[in-house]
Amino acid sequence: MNTALLVIDVQESFRHRPFFTKDDLPAYLAAQNALIAGAAAHGVPVVRIFHRAGPETPDNPFSAASGRVRPLAGLAAFEATATFTKSRHSALVGTGLDVWLTQHGIGRLIVSGIRTEQCCETTTRHASDLGWQVDFVPEATLTWDMQQPDGRPLAAADIVARTATVLTGRFATLCTVDEALARAGAPVAA
Repeated sequence: MNTALLVIDVQESFRHRPFFTKDDLPAYLAAQNALIAGAAAHGVPVVRIFHRAGPETPDNPFSAASGRVRPLAGLAAFEATATFTKSRHSALVGTGLDVWLTQHGIGRLIVSGIRTEQCCETTTRHASDLGWQVDFVPEATLTWDMQQPDGRPLAAADIVARTATVLTGRFATLCTVDEALARAGAPVAA
C-alpha cells in the first residue's frame, strides 16, 4: 500500500480552548470516523499525530501534564499503525514521520484532522514540497470561527473554503471521504 491516512491533532486539548464550539463537530466526526474505518478496511495505514507544545503545566491543554493530549471524545477508537507527537504546525517537522513514510514506501498522504487552516494545511503544503502526493479531505477537517485583523468575523466554513481554494491544484487534490478512499488503492504517479 503506497498511501497513508494522517489523523492530525484530533485531541481533547481543543475542548479547552476559548474558541471551541460543538457546532460543526458531529459532521466532522462522522466524516473523520468514516475515513478511518474505510482506510482500515482497505488496508491503508492510519497514522495518528498528537500536538504537544507550551509549558508542561496542568493548565496548558497541549501539555502532557494536562491529561488532554489524548483522542477527542467521539472519535472512533482505532489501532494506529504509527503514532507521532509534534510541537510545530507541520507534522513533518521534528517528528520522524518523514522517515517513517519513506521507510514504508508511502507516496500519497490523505490529510485529515484539526485545524483545517493550521496543522492540516501546513502539513499538506510541507508534504507536497517534499514530494508526496496529497489528498486533502475538507469534510474530514475541523476548524472554528475566527476574527479577522480588522475585527470582522470569519466563519469556519469560509476558512475551510479558503484553505481548499489555495491548496487545490498546487499542493493537493481535494477529495471527499469516498474519493480519497477510492484513490488510496490507485498507483502514485512518478
